[in-house]
Amino acid sequence: MKYQSFTAENITDFDPQQIFLCGQCFRWTEEEDGSFTGAAMGKIANIRYRKKEKELVVDCSSKEEFEQIWKPYLDLERDYGKIKEKLVQNDEVMKRAVAFGSGIRILKQDLWETILSFIISQNNNIPRIKGCIEKLSDLFGKEIGEYRGKVWHALPEAEVLSKLSEADLEPVRLGYRAKYLISSAKTIKEQGLPENDEQLRALCGIGPKVAGCVRLFGMGRYDAFPVDVWVARVMHRLYGLEEKDRSGIARFAGEHFGELSGFAQQYLFYYARENVKV
Repeated sequence: MKYQSFTAENITDFDPQQIFLCGQCFRWTEEEDGSFTGAAMGKIANIRYRKKEKELVVDCSSKEEFEQIWKPYLDLERDYGKIKEKLVQNDEVMKRAVAFGSGIRILKQDLWETILSFIISQNNNIPRIKGCIEKLSDLFGKEIGEYRGKVWHALPEAEVLSKLSEADLEPVRLGYRAKYLISSAKTIKEQGLPENDEQLRALCGIGPKVAGCVRLFGMGRYDAFPVDVWVARVMHRLYGLEEKDRSGIARFAGEHFGELSGFAQQYLFYYARENVKV
């Protein structure tokens, strides 16, 4: 497959490292030249940003793919400057978090990918999550192409995973998450993808934190505020909230950040994880 370069101009508030390494996605790898190569929606792309020129360059298979998949996926039409202005009003904590992760954008990801990814993410670290997802794709996903000598596979569909056993998934080293993944895949095969919170929470292995991540990254629910150990820590240390009261933290976020809670969560999560002294 031949790849072509397409450019989006006048792009600000965009930092590939912050976007692809902030914990919202797990199929992107930084190249030696500072660009990122990854797969989404069954397609492969290489993405690089020229900060001085405010240009985003995407290598993909066609102009149509660039316009219909990668522009929406990267959320290029949203004005993040306005979002940040609202979040930092009278909030010194958010001023620091936003300044630290000023190039973060929330990707518009495939719903099944977010369900699969965040079930795997439970009590896990990012390098291991990425490794599990890559192994799962290589073993059970269809081949979608090659880029810079690497062969890429799509994530296996729910129908494929629904037919597997825990023994089949042993090489992926998912541990207890394997049964969650298979059960959820079976439910989705029978009932389709979840359309609301009730259906999402009915899937096996979907607790409050995972549900929040899926709502935010896969369902476009920007009022979601997923609370994990890092977010709980930063909300305790910088807002004085009880670290163990995760439901209380989520309520505070809803009242304090409102419909922008998901954006606030990403700035705070990145700020907390990258600053161990927070």
